[in-house]
Amino acid sequence: MAQAAMGDNVKVHYKGSLDDGSVFDSSEGREPLAFQVGSGQVIKGFDDAVTGLEVGESRTVRMPPEEAYGPVQPNLIIEVPKAELPEGMPMTLGQQLQAQGENGQVMVFTLVEEKEESVMLDGNHELAGQALTFEVSLVEIG
Repeated sequence: MAQAAMGDNVKVHYKGSLDDGSVFDSSEGREPLAFQVGSGQVIKGFDDAVTGLEVGESRTVRMPPEEAYGPVQPNLIIEVPKAELPEGMPMTLGQQLQAQGENGQVMVFTLVEEKEESVMLDGNHELAGQALTFEVSLVEIG
């Protein structure tokens, strides 16, 4: 049987969990995830988990932050004066805001703390700094 390899278009079912056992994402009840292995559409550890599987096979892998969403980058946690935010903007913890960087790239920040005159915004991915465990089942190659 054929094994999933770099460049293959595949479909997989998966369940992603954290070290405490909580599930952060799953394809259960949905169509399988379709992507091209090695194309950068999924995190490196997920690509690696699928590589070598045959249709119908499953694998459980735990990946360190470096193979998932990376370590927390302290330079992406910034303090912004409230005066620089849109007037009347509600301040809700966990709220996501978009900002355009100096190079024109759009970044997403999460409001993590409200102070009297400013807010703390975190531009790290919500799963940065965490090890992830994925149960993956290869549904299709092609």
